[in-house]
Amino acid sequence: MRFTVLATFAALVAYIWFLLKVARARQQFGVEAPKTTGNADFERIFRVQQNTVEQLVLFLPSLWLFGFYVSDAIAGLLGLCWTASRVLYASEYYADAKKRGPGAALTFLIGIVLLVGGTIGALLRMG
Repeated sequence: MRFTVLATFAALVAYIWFLLKVARARQQFGVEAPKTTGNADFERIFRVQQNTVEQLVLFLPSLWLFGFYVSDAIAGLLGLCWTASRVLYASEYYADAKKRGPGAALTFLIGIVLLVGGTIGALLRMG
């Protein structure tokens, strides 16, 4: 499961990077915790981090299902593509929230492929 592990690590490193950007943005834009609104630049940075948390809930279990029941190597490749899509999403969202579509769509699509593939793989092994 080494490729699945590497993909998990990459996704979590990206998430930590987004989390650190929020901490820096709080200082930069003067948005004290627990506030999450008040500055549009801060809000975009914060939404990237929050949306990534939301997507990780689908991604991580799906990645591991796929890696275990279908293919570790393909799971790893799809996982790295998911992380790259999150980075694309972040750069799009930071620049203009209305242009975040491609990164968001790729992230969601990869998550669904992992979920469906992993579920089918698991069901075939049960039968």
